[in-house]
Amino acid sequence: MVAVANRIFVNPEYAEAFEERFRNRAHLVDGMPGFISNKVLRPTKSGHPYIVLTFWESRKHFKNWVNSEEFQKGHARSGSLPKEAFMDSSQLEIHEVFLDTERETAEVV
Repeated sequence: MVAVANRIFVNPEYAEAFEERFRNRAHLVDGMPGFISNKVLRPTKSGHPYIVLTFWESRKHFKNWVNSEEFQKGHARSGSLPKEAFMDSSQLEIHEVFLDTERETAEVV
């Protein structure tokens, strides 16, 4: 499994519009082969980036998404934010997941 983190530096005055754009996203990635999940993390400190975190079965699945028609459609949607909405270029990171733990929820009877 791989995790892809896209760090996006959003000017604070555009934060609400940025979040609304993700709430109303096209959802095209959701149906892609190998897609596991998508999480958008809001920064808690000014000047820190939003992080769009996606999980994929493999790096190949992620690359297939990036090279797909669905990717082009999803990123070319109307309502894109203006250039001044961003403080800096986004930074893409790809990591291999070597450990994955979740809190177990035990039901008490």
